[in-house]
Amino acid sequence: MPTVSPAQLAHKWHVHLVVERGLSDHTISNYDRDLNRYVAWLEAAGINDLTTVTANHLESYVADLRRGSETTKPLAASSAARALVVARGLHKFGVAEGLLLADVSADVSPPAAGEKLPDTLSIDEVAALLDACPTDTATGLRDKALLETLYATGARVSEVLALALDDITASDGVVAVTGKGNKQRLVPIGSHAQEALNAYLIRARPSLATGKSHALFLNARGTALSRQSAWTVIKQAAQRAGLDKDISPHTLRHSFATHLLEGGADVRTVQELLGHASVTTTQIYTHITAESLREVWAGAHPRA
Repeated sequence: MPTVSPAQLAHKWHVHLVVERGLSDHTISNYDRDLNRYVAWLEAAGINDLTTVTANHLESYVADLRRGSETTKPLAASSAARALVVARGLHKFGVAEGLLLADVSADVSPPAAGEKLPDTLSIDEVAALLDACPTDTATGLRDKALLETLYATGARVSEVLALALDDITASDGVVAVTGKGNKQRLVPIGSHAQEALNAYLIRARPSLATGKSHALFLNARGTALSRQSAWTVIKQAAQRAGLDKDISPHTLRHSFATHLLEGGADVRTVQELLGHASVTTTQIYTHITAESLREVWAGAHPRA
């Protein structure tokens, strides 16, 4: 499939809207604003070919619009939804012109009215949360290791709870995370998470294990820890730390990405660490070795 430039297709669609559909100047102006916003976002993400765009990219685009940046204000849900409509229109036009094989935007849902993005914790708030777990009990050591692993890897809570003992490679300082589509990625962990995991594995897990489960994180019955239990662990740690934000497992994932980017990490590396699957990130991964991932992580993560 030939390369499809976002800017060139956007211009072609603009001409179509003006000449063939005869939209008003006001409507065209609104379309152009959102078109230019989408094209600029793709360029900033290093995407210069619309054939490589996935639904994940569009979801990230909408999330970034809602979140805002240092130079742009966060958009209301209604404004972000309108911007998504325009992005969808561009992809639909590309399919109609025979330039795109499929409309990857079709299944991307607009943000609901009043929908809030997850809170991001500051580095000090994360430290307070991670230090709030008691380490004088087996479950306390487990909770400490769980929270450290969530923040150290930025993995989804389901991915962390699916970790088995064999997924931890202490000598290399990496965790083998299995994400969507059963795709595995190696994510570095730092000294804080390694220390917490070692303490849990040596001093706590043997007393929790019944010999029947290979899951890394166990409950008091010796079976794999559930999502509901992990949620409770985070809520209780937040209360002990005196944090009044609405904190969920995704808060740590969101904070992980934010802190890495603020620390100077490359956006594409962060996408790889997060496991955002797409053709683009897969191609990038072939050029990023595990060692370079560790170096970027160690230089940018506050708890490396």
